[in-house]
Amino acid sequence: MSQDLISQIALSITPNIGSVRAKALVEHFGSAENVFAASKQDILSLENFGATHYNAIKKFDDYTTVDKEIAFIEKYKIQPLFIGDKNYPQRLRECYDPPTMLYYKGNADLNHSKVISIVGTRSYTAYGKETTEKIIEELAGRNILVVSGLAIGIDIIAHKEALKNGLPTVGVMGNGLKTIYPPNHKATAAEMITHGGVLTELLHDTKPDKHNFPKRNRIVAGMSDATIVVETAIKGGSMITAEIANNYNRDVFAIPGRLGDEKSEGCNYLIQNNKAFLFHSIKDFLFMMGWNEQSKTPKKQMQLFYDLSEDEKKIVSILKQKEQTHIDEIAITSGFSASKLAATMLQLELQNIIKALPGKMYALA
Repeated sequence: MSQDLISQIALSITPNIGSVRAKALVEHFGSAENVFAASKQDILSLENFGATHYNAIKKFDDYTTVDKEIAFIEKYKIQPLFIGDKNYPQRLRECYDPPTMLYYKGNADLNHSKVISIVGTRSYTAYGKETTEKIIEELAGRNILVVSGLAIGIDIIAHKEALKNGLPTVGVMGNGLKTIYPPNHKATAAEMITHGGVLTELLHDTKPDKHNFPKRNRIVAGMSDATIVVETAIKGGSMITAEIANNYNRDVFAIPGRLGDEKSEGCNYLIQNNKAFLFHSIKDFLFMMGWNEQSKTPKKQMQLFYDLSEDEKKIVSILKQKEQTHIDEIAITSGFSASKLAATMLQLELQNIIKALPGKMYALA
């Protein structure tokens, strides 16, 4: 039994610490073992740390739970991933609140070069199912890892279609690895373990309680380059995932639906409020993600911009200053209202003069 692993699991379940403070502690002291050995002065010198946090660390004594977790890990050959490990998902570690520990059963590289998450409603329509299947079918052969939440609905459709098309797929669970939830997804999860994996931050005997799923959603969003929302009502887990992805400055794409369709209200809302790119086609998606080497287009010559409006010329002038410019900087520099900026940017995109890039960045095409 590794002392490092004991300290790592212990830190992850220490009361009053949480993932944000645990990350700060590990970054400062270098390891979980060093955290437990740190002096009161060293811990209290850190920003947002007080006596409560120092006492929680020094008085931690729940090693029975730690021992049980290690016994489960060893018996079922689970891969524990501490936030400081090289195999820990690096995209997730960049987030402000990454899990201190992850428990993983599978063979997919969680630091795959291209990772997308596909999420959506549990009560999907035929349109949602067909769209999910088509997206993944067109991604086949492109060496992309597909992540979702192993839930009923769009999630399990995405996992099954990925397996069918030879794409690795990882399911992030809102419960421990002792059980698969929902139970009727056991066969799919077993197949995923040999062609992807299942992942959780929760101890092995943690039940799928409601409050665990928003935490699960942040992992889905954080370990992915982009999140694609297929179908969702205005409220629900997929909207939480999209919001978290935006907060992490990750790209969000949404499948548009018919006006008034309850299952598409969430997607339409995300697009309308500039919280998601409109997902139009795989070709456009790959171009916007920079994953299609053949999508490069020659830059337009400045002399061809003579027929632009004054507003459009102003945006072009701003974009000429840098290779890439964030939409917020464009808004501040131009002084345009949100509606005027959106309309001007759209016209320039339609003329193929500018292009949208990941991270809400823009550049001249």
